[in-house]
Amino acid sequence: MEDDRPQKSDAIVVLGGDDFGNRIMKAARLQQAGYAPYVLVSGPHHLLGPESDETIEYARRQGYETSIFRPLPSGSDSTRTETAFLGQYFREHGIRKILLVTSNYHTRRAAKLMRKQNPDIWTVVVPAPDPFFTPNTWWQTRNGQKTFMYEWMKTAATALGV
Repeated sequence: MEDDRPQKSDAIVVLGGDDFGNRIMKAARLQQAGYAPYVLVSGPHHLLGPESDETIEYARRQGYETSIFRPLPSGSDSTRTETAFLGQYFREHGIRKILLVTSNYHTRRAAKLMRKQNPDIWTVVVPAPDPFFTPNTWWQTRNGQKTFMYEWMKTAATALGV
């Protein structure tokens, strides 16, 4: 797990793929603490629309103003394509430093892809907790084991350039 500790940034970025709202909640708290003026919410399209819209609605229901969020539907099907899409957006909008918020098990691979594809963007990684993965005890639960294996396979594929 990578944890760079939050720093003042141009934007907080939430990667898609969190079905439990932990990433958006972590990002909202960081924004409220003054680490960035807004939160960019990425994510692919779902049955009822962009994941980013659903995620922002969840945060609204938890008491956060929607004005702190900016939806950024990516249409991506992988972290690799999502980080490439985001990098293009950052450059077009003058964003030079980001807080990258993703699940604790996903931080290392997501950071590596973001930094490799966008070396001009200063990326600070902040993990969000995951209800099924605890870094210090993941092997003790079936869900922790599954999450570890799935992320390990994705990490191997990333290393192979797949």
